[in-house]
Amino acid sequence: MVEYGGGISNGPAGQVGGGAGAPPVGPEHVDFFSSIGHTVNDVTHMILAQPPEILAIGIVLFFVGLIVLRRAF
Repeated sequence: MVEYGGGISNGPAGQVGGGAGAPPVGPEHVDFFSSIGHTVNDVTHMILAQPPEILAIGIVLFFVGLIVLRRAF
């Protein structure tokens, strides 16, 4: 196929390009709830990446907040 000029269009370089720039047919499926999963994953990673001192301060502040809420109600 390379002799006839089909090497580039059908080879690895042609596969990277996808469908030759054709627009998608029909409406695309949008999953709104997948962004919630990504957000939870990002927040979890951000919290677990903190140093132990910051995590300890966060836990103390969480429980102090619970005590303040209990007294408020």
